[in-house]
Amino acid sequence: MVDKDDEQPTGSGAGPDETGPEENTSGPVPSGGQPDAEEFTIDDILGADQTPEAAAEGAGSDKEASLLIDLKRLQAEYANYRRRTEEQREREIERAKGEAVKGLLPVMDDLDRAAKHGDLVEGSPLAAIGDKVRAVAERLGVVSYGAVGDVFDPQQHEAIFQAPTPGVTETTILEVVEVGYRLGSVELRPAKVVVAVPAE
Repeated sequence: MVDKDDEQPTGSGAGPDETGPEENTSGPVPSGGQPDAEEFTIDDILGADQTPEAAAEGAGSDKEASLLIDLKRLQAEYANYRRRTEEQREREIERAKGEAVKGLLPVMDDLDRAAKHGDLVEGSPLAAIGDKVRAVAERLGVVSYGAVGDVFDPQQHEAIFQAPTPGVTETTILEVVEVGYRLGSVELRPAKVVVAVPAE
């Protein structure tokens, strides 16, 4: 005889494929027990460990930036080197021309003296020679300076005599003994002059 207390009720219990009411309301738990992405804060993101791939990418960017800076520095150094070389070459050319032109200066001085004495008559052979010599000097870039009435400049003029002159307020050229010459930045010869100075 079967005891009624030992009988199992049918149709009232939960079967193996059925879930209880608590499981239906809570939903599945994410794997690993990690919170959803929406629950991450800015501090969590900033404090996260950097992955090897991100670290390698950052190192590569830093290396490219460093190489670019080095390249720009080399370009600037090369440009400065070329500029200095060109300037030095131009100075050397002017200096070489100046040495060659210095041989013409005594001839040009003689022509100036002849012109003061009236020996360079227009159309005469001597005047024609003088014109040719001056044309060569001008073609080479020779510039003359030093004229009566100019303000005395010790960088360009050499005063061989000073004449105290009433009414003069600043030192001026009174007479030109020898004209000064320059070629570009090269000073071939200063002008030798007599200057008028203020009278005491």
